[in-house]
Amino acid sequence: MLAYIIRRLINAVITLLVVTLVTFGIFFGVPKITGSDPALLYIGKTADAASIEGIRTKMGLADPILVQYGKFLKGLVVGRDYSSGPDVIHCPAPCLGYSFKTDRLVTPTLLADIPVTLSLAIGAAILWLIIGISAGVISALRRGTLIDRAVMTGALAGVSLPIYFTGLLASAIFIYWLEWLPQGQYVPFTENPGEWFVQMLLPWITLAFLFAATYARLTRANMLETLGEDYIRTARAKGLRERTVIGKHGLRSGLTPIVTVFGLDLGALLGGAVLTESVFNLRGLGYQALDAIRANDLPVILGVTLIAAFFIVFANLLVDLVYGVIDPRVRLS
Repeated sequence: MLAYIIRRLINAVITLLVVTLVTFGIFFGVPKITGSDPALLYIGKTADAASIEGIRTKMGLADPILVQYGKFLKGLVVGRDYSSGPDVIHCPAPCLGYSFKTDRLVTPTLLADIPVTLSLAIGAAILWLIIGISAGVISALRRGTLIDRAVMTGALAGVSLPIYFTGLLASAIFIYWLEWLPQGQYVPFTENPGEWFVQMLLPWITLAFLFAATYARLTRANMLETLGEDYIRTARAKGLRERTVIGKHGLRSGLTPIVTVFGLDLGALLGGAVLTESVFNLRGLGYQALDAIRANDLPVILGVTLIAAFFIVFANLLVDLVYGVIDPRVRLS
């Protein structure tokens, strides 16, 4: 098992290095190839040559692309210095860059937004796992009944309706019409756990409704396939309780594709749920990325992209480790 974990960790590190290279090349290398200048995104096309050259020097754009990438990697490991006018600003490791648009370091800016995205993603993930898997199992066990049709109809609605529609509809009903939930801003868990829960409840439900629909359909399909296997009939013939047959033998065998999808979904959400955060005015990574795109703030966009990539790679690493626990054959492959 230790060798399996080491192999997966090495693969994760290599993947992150490739992601940083590709992402950095897209943001800072492609503009040079196409003849455009990233400095113009900061200072505007009407600026004079001296101002543009000053921005190039501050951002390090005058260096060759490989030198820029080397400095970026060095900043991630040991930090780096940026000159902003007469002052020199030190960016400690891991340094994701410096935004000359806002005159702020990228890493502290994004770290302040991560708790919002973590609260949204983890809370919604718990809900959609419980609701989606439970609904899928019940639907599979009641195949062809009214319950099965009702669950699949709800799942179809959840998959079909876009998040901005369900989010705005839920806000209109529960906040403005029924007034069951308050309209407000994100409250950190450390300041007021009760208020944090109330403020996050509606975003959780809205996001979970979308993902639970997918998990219900996937669980139902896997359960129907698994329940038709010979070992399930053998377990029932041996007189095992139905709960044991379903939970230990049926559901566990169908968990592998669910774990795969869950890792990808959770990793993507931890990188920023742009639409959900925008609808409910949650200033997380997705909201920050949207603001950076509007302002053409390349270092912030690059930072959000790399953090999102890190979460996706980390989630897939966890999925690989869970595979090794669920199915011992994976550790030997």
